[in-house]
Amino acid sequence: MSARALLVLGGVRAGKSAYAVARAEALGGRVAVLATAEAGDAEMAARIARHRAARPREWRTVEAPVALAEALAGLEGQADTVVLDCLTLWVSNLLAQPPELPDHRLLAEAGRLTDLIGRRPFDLVVVSNEVGWGVHPESALGRRFRDALGLVNQAVARAAHEVVLLVAGCPSWLKG
Repeated sequence: MSARALLVLGGVRAGKSAYAVARAEALGGRVAVLATAEAGDAEMAARIARHRAARPREWRTVEAPVALAEALAGLEGQADTVVLDCLTLWVSNLLAQPPELPDHRLLAEAGRLTDLIGRRPFDLVVVSNEVGWGVHPESALGRRFRDALGLVNQAVARAAHEVVLLVAGCPSWLKG
């Protein structure tokens, strides 16, 4: 059976990461987690610790806050299943890079990622937030983030075999 890619979308605290972990456990084999979060404060550090505690200890964790495509490529031959958690923070991290990342460079980074999704030799479970249903951001940066994440999610959804939307912990299949 060839490697499959699943995109798990949902709002904040919808159960995306728990669902991704359960899917990775079901797939089995050597599992690696590509983590994009950075512990910028105590609350985020605690959140990261909770996520780590919810995963099996034998899973390998690779921190990739910005260089996601490189980290994903580096797992070839090292994992049977990869959980990428999450695109939301990756886009935020890219937008926070000095100097301001132009939209065409952000979309080029997303293109590199989706190219890898199409040709990776391992199963991949990608987590991302669906932010388009939320409050309209007041700031230009907030709107840019929302729009960029929406475009990245669309690109990854096109490359994925399956797309599932989590609402209140309940999965709804959008693709596959």
